[in-house]
Amino acid sequence: MSTVSVKSDRPSALAEFWYYFSRNKGAVIGLAIFLFVLFLAIFAGLVAPHDPDAAYGSDMQRLPPFWAQGSNSSFLLGTDANGRDLLSRLIYGTRFSLFIGLVVASLSAIAGILIGLLAGYVRGRTDTIIMRIMDIILAIPSLLLALVLVAILGPGLTNAMIAISIVNQPHFVRLTRASVMTERDKEYVIASRVAGAGPLRLMFKTILPNCLGPLIVQGTLAFSSAILDAAALGFLGQGAQPPTPEWGTMLADSREFFQSNPWLVTFPGLCILITVLAINLMGDGLRDAFDPKLKRS
Repeated sequence: MSTVSVKSDRPSALAEFWYYFSRNKGAVIGLAIFLFVLFLAIFAGLVAPHDPDAAYGSDMQRLPPFWAQGSNSSFLLGTDANGRDLLSRLIYGTRFSLFIGLVVASLSAIAGILIGLLAGYVRGRTDTIIMRIMDIILAIPSLLLALVLVAILGPGLTNAMIAISIVNQPHFVRLTRASVMTERDKEYVIASRVAGAGPLRLMFKTILPNCLGPLIVQGTLAFSSAILDAAALGFLGQGAQPPTPEWGTMLADSREFFQSNPWLVTFPGLCILITVLAINLMGDGLRDAFDPKLKRS
């Protein structure tokens, strides 16, 4: 008797995800830009033509980009007020921006998911206390709260990342709580509870995996928000400190030359704009890929 194996025609989860993600052309463009920025961040030491902190003398200060009169072919995007290569500093700045986004998004997600999971599952007084604290944090403008926290902790990149993580945390708490409240009374959770699963197993093994879709989308938004907030703190002198090649700090160092040498401000600003826009476009694509209503249509 021969056994006939039936091969399923259903695509793999990865293929299905890519199908819905790639339907959003903006998300694909955003992914391509993000991968390029990631490549620059990883291989900055090989791609950058100069040392980002090396000053090349007073006669090399504020050179214009290569297409302008008075430029130097060794410095494609010109030099800053200290005679440092602007292109190299922008390339190394991708490392700091992506590192800040990754650390802040990870800290915000871990803390927010744990707190939201507890609030949504336990409910009662614990839920009320947690959510009122989150409401207080959300009631204060995020940048203002981050500035207050950095003023308390002290200026610096590490303290800025901690402050931004605290500011972004309530979004994960509220989203996780809402997802857990939706899932906790469904049949599969009740069946696991009847089978003897304890609270920790129910929260982390049963409920949480079914809440990851919207949390991943929120993670991309937190990533881009962290880059913007870090740049804002750096611009205000409370984030990364000179001579760190961080885009917000570069903006702050060049603002007095906005009229005489506008490229010193334009290029860091464009880097922030393009990177944040690319990540937000990716977030839209992830939302489309994880949206069950879209998949049923």
